[in-house]
Order: sequence, then structure tokens, then C-alpha cells
Amino acid sequence: MNLKKYLVRALHRLQKGPGYTYKELLVWYCDNTNTHGPKRIIKEGPKKKLIWFFLTLLFASLVFWQWGILINTYLSYNVTSSLSIGFKTMKFPAVTVCNANPFKYSEVKHLLKELDRLIEAALERILQPTPGNGSNNVSPPLDLELWNQIPLVLIDEHDKDNPIILDIFETNQTAGGNETAEGNETKKKYKLAVKLCSHQGSDNCTYRNFTSAAQAVTEWYILQSTSILSKVPLHERIRMGYQAEDMILACLYGAEPCNYKNFTQIYHPDHGNCYIFNWGMDEEALNSSNPGAEFGLKLILDISQQDYIPYLSSAAGARLMLHQQKSFPFLKDQGIYAMAGTETSIGVLVDELERMGYPYSDCTMNGSDVPVKNLYSQYNTSYSIQACLRSCFQNHMVEICGCGHYMFPLPEGVNYCNNEDNPGWAYCYSSLRSSIKERQICIDSCKETCNDTQYKMTISMADWPSEASEDWIFHILSYERDMSTNVTLDRNGIIKLNIYFQEYNYRTISESAATTIVWLLSNLGGQFGFWMGGSVLCLIEFGEIIIDSVWITIINVIGWCKGLKQRRARGRYPDAPPTVSELVEAHTNLGFQHEATGTLPRDEALPPEPGTPPPNYDSLRVQPLDVLGPDSDAE
Repeated sequence: MNLKKYLVRALHRLQKGPGYTYKELLVWYCDNTNTHGPKRIIKEGPKKKLIWFFLTLLFASLVFWQWGILINTYLSYNVTSSLSIGFKTMKFPAVTVCNANPFKYSEVKHLLKELDRLIEAALERILQPTPGNGSNNVSPPLDLELWNQIPLVLIDEHDKDNPIILDIFETNQTAGGNETAEGNETKKKYKLAVKLCSHQGSDNCTYRNFTSAAQAVTEWYILQSTSILSKVPLHERIRMGYQAEDMILACLYGAEPCNYKNFTQIYHPDHGNCYIFNWGMDEEALNSSNPGAEFGLKLILDISQQDYIPYLSSAAGARLMLHQQKSFPFLKDQGIYAMAGTETSIGVLVDELERMGYPYSDCTMNGSDVPVKNLYSQYNTSYSIQACLRSCFQNHMVEICGCGHYMFPLPEGVNYCNNEDNPGWAYCYSSLRSSIKERQICIDSCKETCNDTQYKMTISMADWPSEASEDWIFHILSYERDMSTNVTLDRNGIIKLNIYFQEYNYRTISESAATTIVWLLSNLGGQFGFWMGGSVLCLIEFGEIIIDSVWITIINVIGWCKGLKQRRARGRYPDAPPTVSELVEAHTNLGFQHEATGTLPRDEALPPEPGTPPPNYDSLRVQPLDVLGPDSDAE
């Protein structure tokens, strides 16, 4: 039995029940299904049949509509947040402390000497803009080449439609120098701005306006000092910063004494030398034995405020941050200040965040699936979104400006920007920093971490030391640091810190799937049962009728192909082929004709040659013809 015949018979066996036409199949389904509605369509009268057909179609549409909503809700992968409170012994956080001033002024003064003379002369011109106050009166002459690289300018806004740009060292304007009300009103119409050009002498410039001259001077000084300090080797910058033995005067963790040797030094571009306690890089992280101030970290710091850079650091104090072990401290964004002359107590509460990964959120476990190269990996620190955003910005800076910014780590083979080698770096940096498109690219490229620990701080302060105790405290601390009986410390440079867990309760904020496959199936079944009175078996019945419809379609296609084949065969032979009886009758009539005429066929009229075998007349018998072809199936 060939394959074609086998398949045909198999299809016939599968179609034994429902029927061989679509109408028979539909009637069979409506009569046998367990779903409410279809039975009434075929058993009721004409009017009720129409009503039940409409109701069945309506409720079926409602079911599919509700199913679409439920499936769309499930595929949106929403999450719910749950809060749980636990109690356990916790690891003490890593504590990073820095000075608000990155370098000792006595160490960098020779590098910033010309810059300081320029800003002092500029401030004099801004505050007392009288004739003859130009740069020619300064001895020795000012380095105007350094000034012209990133100049400060005055913008005359008397005519707002046509403002006038005035260079501080090129104008002898006197407006604003009078003490009269008119002079004061005129003075208010001048604004200070930083002029940034793509290269020196170019007309492609932008102006960064400021509402206060103090902001403009600080921004200008940071840009200029960044260019100067970027050319200083790292080991020199570390030497010019505050050393741990000078800054950390006393340390106590719980009941155990500690000192500056228990801190890990890192260089931070914003704050110079920073020192991290309990970072966990070389040693196991410390656990806190009990909550409370007596079991935390106590520090006494000296910030040496008298050695601050006057135009670079306008705030005085210590910058500190609590963070996880093996994570890089981004103090500029997440740090807090501790004020000099005070005792600052910081009570800590712990929040643990647990986010669900893909497809519920676009978070990352370790940053391996983030397309941005992490430049902070050179510190062997863990991934964070702050590190990713800064790495992304630095990569764009290198790609667009041709150099890296001093405040971020450098990719391999790239140098920091400076005015000599990259004259237009400040213009490029300012344009890049203010570009919403570039920021959005980095935001889209970086991902939050799936698991994170946040430290919530409760901060309180008090004057320290008190007036009654400051003499003996300063004497002791001065002697311990300098081995001198003279008092070398004062209230303007001393800070005391107390960092501790308020309690051992910690909060865990975790995400869970708002919709699961169980939720989806139960709701799909609920809607189907409510509107149609159906169940899973009804769905199987519906699947069965679909399969039966496919079989009927296949049978019809096969029949159509077979009929097409026969029609093509009849087209080749326009006359019908002779039947068996016609062939037998024709053969018989031929024999009778030979007998009547007394003639024989040509082969029999001649005598046979010697040695020739007699003819085989059995081969002349009429054989039945297989007109049905090999595909006929005799039952």
C-alpha cells in the first residue's frame, strides 16, 4: 500500500465522527459541546435561534476582549514592592572622610600664583571699576595669555536686544563706580560671565552667565586650576594633599583603638586625598557588636582650614560618606559635610533594596551586561550607576573633545585636557555637559543595580569642644600630633565624628511579580466560565473542531488535485478509451473475417523455416485491462 493511499485512509478514519463537510462538522460541534449557547442555536426555533446566536457571539467577543486585557497586563511585567523588617548583626558600613579642600595651599601656591594674581586683579576691576585700574598698573605685569584662554567678561544689558560684551582688562568703563542711586542701578545691569571659545581668537564662542559674581569667579577658577593641575603627576598631587597622619588625630571603633593605618587612602579629584575605614578590600569587613553610640566609630579630624586655597574651596569642613564595602565613594553626589568646631553624631539605619531583573526591570547584577566600559574598575570596586554615568561621560568627552576631563578616570592611552594642548577643551566640555541628548544617551545606556544597600542617616550637631574644656583638649591633641607644648590647633580646624547604628532593625524593600502564570490562567478561566460557562475541556473541544476543519480542508484539497489530474488526462485523449468487451468483440470479428475469406495472417501464410519453433497462440489471448489504475482499491 503506497503512502498516498495510507494517508487518505487515515484522514477518512479521523473524520468518521463529525462528518465530511463544514456544515456537518459545525452542527456536530454545536450538538456535542459543553459550552453554553451553541446547543440552543441549533435546537431552538428561528427567532430564538437568532437571539441565541447574537448572545453567543456577544459573550464570546467579551471573553476575547477580557482575555486580551489580561494577557496585555501579564506581558507588562508589573511588580509590587513589599517591606519587611528584620533583626541581625550587620556589617559596619565603609566610611570615607575627606577634606573639603583638595590641596594644601602652601604646597600648590607656586602652581596657582599667576592664576591668583589674575583673579585678584579681576576682582579689583569688578568691585572698583574706575579709570586707570587696568592691568598696566599691576607690577609685575599680569599673564594675560593665561587670562585670554578662558576670560571673564562683563555683559552690559542696558539694551537687552543688543547686549555689549566688555572684557574686564580691556575696558575703562566707569558705570557703577558712583555711590548714587543712579550709579547703583546702572551697576546692576552688568553681569559677569565666563567666555568659552572653540579655540583662542575664534568667533565660535558661548557665554556662561551667572546671577552672582561669586559663582562666576568660582567656576572660572575651577576651570583654570583644572587645566593647571591636570599636568601634575598623580604622585605629586597626592603629596600636595592632606596626609592621613596629619588629618586623623584620634580613632576609636567600639572599645578598640584604631589610627590612620586602619584607613585606605584613595585620590579623589574633587577632594584630594580621601581615607576609607572598613572598605573591605584587604581585610574582612567589621561587624558591629551592638547598636548605639558607644559601639560605633569615633573620629577626631583636623582640616587645617588656615591652609585652604582661597578661590577654590569656599566651604570649610570635612566631607564624609557611608557606603557599601568595595564600592567607590562618590562624595560630590552622596556625601555630607561635617562642620568645623562641632561634634557631629550620625545615627544609621539600613535599607536593603532587592529589584527583580529582566523582564520586570532593566537592572543589572554586576554591570557585565552594560555597554559602557567602567573606568572605575581600576579601583577594583563594584558596579554602580554613578560609575557608569561618569564613565559614559568621560568616554564621550574623549571621543568628541580628544582628551579626558580631570575629574574622571582616564581610558588607556588618553591624556587629561589642558589649555596648552587642547585650547578649546572648556568650550567642548561645557557644550557636552549642557547637552540633553548626550545625557540621555548615558542614562539609556546605564542600568541600576538589582541589589543595593542604602544608609539612612540621622544627623545632630553640638559645639565641640566647649569653652570650659577647649584649653586642655587642644593642648593634648597638639602634643600628640606635633609633640609640642604649644597649642597648634583651634576650633576652626577640629571636627569630632560619632557614627553608629541606631538599632539593628533593618528594612528590606523587595520586588515581586504582580502577575504570574497562575494568576493569568485563573483569570482567563474565570472570564471564560463567567461569560460562556466553559472550562478547559470546552477549549479542548474547540481545538478538536479546528483540527477536524483542517482535515476536511486537506481532504477537499486532495480531491480537487485528483480531479484536476483526471481532467488533464481527458484533455490529452479526447476520445474515450475502449472497454474490455469492445476489445474482445473486435478480436473475435477479426478471426471470423479470416475464416470467411480463407486467408491467414501474413505470419501463418508462409511455411515456417526449418528449425523455427511453432508459434505460441496462448500469447494471443485477450488480457483484462487495468483501467482503474494502480490506485484502485478492490474491496
